Amino acid sequence: MARALMIQGAGSDVGKSLIVAGLARAFARHGLRVLPFKPQNMSNNAAVTVDGGEIGRAQALQALAAGVEPHTDMNPVLLKPETDVGAQVVVHGKRIATARARDYAAMKPSLMGAVLESFERLKARADLVLVEGAGSPAEVNLRKSDIANMGFARKADVPVVLVGDIDRGGVIAQLVGIKTVIDPDDAAMISGFVINKFRGDPTLFDDGYRLIEQKTAWRGLGVLPWFPRAGELPAEDALGLRDARKPGQCKIACLALSRIANFDDLDPLKLEPGVDLVMVRPGEAIPGDVRLVIIPGSKSTRGDLAFLRAQGWDIDLLAHHRRGGHVLGLCGGYQMLGRSVADPEGIEGPAGDTPGLGLLDVETVMSPQKTLTRVAAVHAATDQPIQAYEIHIGHTDGPDRARPFAKLDGEAEGAISRDGRVQGSYLHGPVHVG
Repeated sequence: MARALMIQGAGSDVGKSLIVAGLARAFARHGLRVLPFKPQNMSNNAAVTVDGGEIGRAQALQALAAGVEPHTDMNPVLLKPETDVGAQVVVHGKRIATARARDYAAMKPSLMGAVLESFERLKARADLVLVEGAGSPAEVNLRKSDIANMGFARKADVPVVLVGDIDRGGVIAQLVGIKTVIDPDDAAMISGFVINKFRGDPTLFDDGYRLIEQKTAWRGLGVLPWFPRAGELPAEDALGLRDARKPGQCKIACLALSRIANFDDLDPLKLEPGVDLVMVRPGEAIPGDVRLVIIPGSKSTRGDLAFLRAQGWDIDLLAHHRRGGHVLGLCGGYQMLGRSVADPEGIEGPAGDTPGLGLLDVETVMSPQKTLTRVAAVHAATDQPIQAYEIHIGHTDGPDRARPFAKLDGEAEGAISRDGRVQGSYLHGPVHVG
């Protein structure tokens, strides 16, 4: 039976995902079959798996590091926020419900079985399972129904390494404070701690390191240096979205929607030397000197249409188009570009019909069935092969689909306006051409 190790964090964004990915690559290079696992994830950045489901993008990255295909067992419970108080609940890769936060808290104990089923299947296929926690075990108010941190570690009897982030300050208080507030039996599951994101000479922290060991009775397992290229890897949290400014280059703007999803589509543009990528944030106008505006995916198309209009971006987009600018809509952004978005069954919120931006002559109707598939396509304009994936609800049709963005098995995908300056597609990762 495989061994397992769980990496938990003193808080969110302390580096858990990247540490698991790094360990996966290191152990795989030593000849072990390593599989990543995260019991519960919350992210609108998802990946399509080999078995036709969806998981958090971080687990897909960790699978890539381990040299294996992403599978739904690697992230059995995925929460995709749709509003400030509600999220889509995905179990074993498939949407089962949309629940408000309080309702989901009541659901959680019933999901432990699904979590353990996936974990046991991974253990049967691996030499080592690397488990990533969520948030922090210090959230003791959530401990009773926890399936993501100590609740899972105790149930599955998996030892824990706790990661503290020194870059944000207060790392001694982070770790010592956790030991103070968590249950002693939970604390006993922690085999040691790691200090992450250290800049400069690590010996300067020797006294602090020893103090943490003394106060917690946990073994210090090392100090990890700041990794400046971490920003080049796909992020799960939209809070990590940053500009990639390269003044004097081709300027592209992307709208930072309130429910932005699958925003790793932007990663290749951020890394492209000739591209100056600007994230247009709430309250900001779309710059008048951009060549292309991207409307990204969204977990709430009609909700983000209202959000977009509240920022005045609809007016900016029309002005940009009149000046001869180009617009690209991806997934939810593609839906917004059409004449209307109808949700007769209330899949993403209250049932109704919302006028679109009218830049594409298409209409979208939401439906309960979600499309989750990997695709090999051909870009219609360049005949370049595309390795991509689809992850969306809704069907889009109309006259502009006569000019497709791409072709899948000879079938049209996406749409292009009559003047060729507005394009929409359901494909994610279309810039990853072969």
